[in-house]
Amino acid sequence: MTVRLRAHHLLCMLTYVGKGYSPAFVDNYEAIAARLSAGEEIEIVDGPDDICAPLLSGAQPHCLGDGVAERDRKAAEAVAACLVMTVAAGTRVKPSGSLLLHLRRTFAEGDIRTACSGCEWSGLCDAVAADGYANARIAMAATDEAGHRQGHLQYRLSTRCQT
Repeated sequence: MTVRLRAHHLLCMLTYVGKGYSPAFVDNYEAIAARLSAGEEIEIVDGPDDICAPLLSGAQPHCLGDGVAERDRKAAEAVAACLVMTVAAGTRVKPSGSLLLHLRRTFAEGDIRTACSGCEWSGLCDAVAADGYANARIAMAATDEAGHRQGHLQYRLSTRCQT
């Protein structure tokens, strides 16, 4: 199977710690976090994704707002520059420990956070990043270039994202 994510959820997944809009939202996100931690492939989509599903039955779903689409655009641009790859609808990304560490490092440094401006969760994400992602639900072991396992946030890529 494939986890369908909108572009800004590539950032949200880095700091997800079990908090969300509703119990149904959190339950759904927990299941997705487990799938991503197991290495299930991500497919980038335009508009609402698997994380949004529990929110779509409301009168004015947050996930359909113009501001959210703009957040997706900014996130896609920042992540694409960071990973030196296209991030658009249809792009597939295989999660790995090294990928998560690289994105989390650059997120903590602020290099890929343009999409986070004005987000109600930004303060929580700041705290999670400042705590070294200790309680983040999506976790994978990272390896270095030689295939050796690395500890939490110890693996450093030699290049820095340019956004």
